[in-house]
Amino acid sequence: MNSSQPTPDRIMQLINGYWATGILGAAASHSLFTHLEAGADTAERLAARAGISGRGAQTLLDGLVSLGLVELRDGGYRNTPEAASFLVEGKPTCLSSFAKLKLTHMGDLVALPDVVRAGGPVEDATVEVADNPHWEEVVPAIAGQSVPVAKVAAEILGLADAGEISILDVGGGSGIYSAIWLGLNPAARSTQLDWGPINAIARRLVAERGVADRFTCVDGDFHTTEFGDAAYDVAVYSHIAHQEGPEDNVALLTKLRGALRPGGTLVICDFIVDDDRSGPPFPLVFASEMLLKSKQGGTWRRADYHAWLLKAGFEEVSFHATPSPASLVIAR
Repeated sequence: MNSSQPTPDRIMQLINGYWATGILGAAASHSLFTHLEAGADTAERLAARAGISGRGAQTLLDGLVSLGLVELRDGGYRNTPEAASFLVEGKPTCLSSFAKLKLTHMGDLVALPDVVRAGGPVEDATVEVADNPHWEEVVPAIAGQSVPVAKVAAEILGLADAGEISILDVGGGSGIYSAIWLGLNPAARSTQLDWGPINAIARRLVAERGVADRFTCVDGDFHTTEFGDAAYDVAVYSHIAHQEGPEDNVALLTKLRGALRPGGTLVICDFIVDDDRSGPPFPLVFASEMLLKSKQGGTWRRADYHAWLLKAGFEEVSFHATPSPASLVIAR
């Protein structure tokens, strides 16, 4: 067969791509990566440790080998370095809870053809509802994604040596930025503004990291709650912009500029696409999530952020890569 001829192999992989979500979510549900890390290196040992069938254990192991998350060596299974870093429970960067959460979301995609036709959610927009009980699952599950990004931002800003600084985290969710930054800088203090049910989750996480004495929450909707005037040295706007439309982003960024002291810095983290929308892959795909779940959100271009920040009164804007699919924007 002519090697230049296209084959259906990749198309078949994409059509059946939901199996990757299923296998990973099921493996996370039974703590397989944690058991593998602890030495359960055969299907029989794994089945006994996880309390699942031998047939089920072998099937999941086969799938995880196929996905490149588990490797077989000398007759035994073990996590790849990637799985060991991000799927073993108890590690701050663990994404197993997120994998389990996404397993429950698979059915939502059935509505995507109707959502595309309508231009937005055909039911209530879940990312815009304060009292939705799903926050109790979502907020802790996504915290691990922000750990490496928050550390990169801290290095860029030199936060560990910044002394007595005041931080504002708008829509801070799990409080992970505050937890990490307060841990690095014992003289810093942080305030999170978010809905009450979400702040309750953040207080727990920050307390677990031993820095709750320097962490304050303001319960409210960041669209309508005031941020204060020249009260903070650093502000955070992480994974909020993709939920908002252009006008709301400009309004919120303008409020953030007013909340910063002279010389203050704004840190934005989000899935940002290239100006010509040719990449990166993850932010391009994530746009479908926003179409499905938010009324006006999307994955915005670098040029959009730059224009919004200048309009909001910032003068210096820089973009920085991170170890995750998200990018950092630093504005002063």
